[in-house]
Amino acid sequence: MIGLPLAGNALVHAGMVGLGIGAALLFYAYEKRRRGLADPRLWPIAGFAVAFGAIGSRVLTWDISRQVSLADWWGNGDRSILAGLVGAWFGVHLGKRLTGYKESTGDLLAPAVALAMVIGRVGCLLTELPGTPTGGAWGIVLTPAQAALAGAPAGVALHPSFAYEIAFHLAAFALMWRYRDALPHPGDLFICFVSAYAVFRFFVEFVRGNEVLWLGLSRPQLFLLAVLPLLAWRVRRVFRKPVRAELEGTVA
Repeated sequence: MIGLPLAGNALVHAGMVGLGIGAALLFYAYEKRRRGLADPRLWPIAGFAVAFGAIGSRVLTWDISRQVSLADWWGNGDRSILAGLVGAWFGVHLGKRLTGYKESTGDLLAPAVALAMVIGRVGCLLTELPGTPTGGAWGIVLTPAQAALAGAPAGVALHPSFAYEIAFHLAAFALMWRYRDALPHPGDLFICFVSAYAVFRFFVEFVRGNEVLWLGLSRPQLFLLAVLPLLAWRVRRVFRKPVRAELEGTVA
């Protein structure tokens, strides 16, 4: 595969992230209209999700041992999609608390997030460390200059890990588009999407090339190990059979 001609280009990366957020907000507007949701509080909630997603991706990955200015930390510091999702989740709940909106917004947000991830990950694929060596003749091969910028070995085929994520989010978006009205409870779509991504991300992390922290696992994997049991419990609730009381209530 081609190398990484835009390695380290923060402008390209930021531009693709911005396009992803813009596409997500357009889809959010479309889906809100399709569902007949005219409550004006839904836009401030979306704004809280975007703002706290950006803040979370920075704050939750902040390495306090690095003595840098606030501007340099915000512009060039570490960032994480997982931390951004946590921040966005917090932002949605804070926005709903402040506006008094009590209905679930997960079904609106889940496909929009997947769409944003497809576009944003293109920026990562063009500019960041692709992944670990594939051990074969396929993958992304970097020149010495590109390898120096990405912090990777030169002349070795590397896993295009971001391409794997793009494929996952494309498939997730297609499935959510197909079944967005089929799940039994409001918010189920978001739970299923986040849970599927957590499982996928845990395994793709083995070829991402992130720093191994403990027991052969990276920091994202350790975080995912902590939250996966909770997500599994929530997914079980989505697909469990209705209890007798629910059935009786339906009949009544």
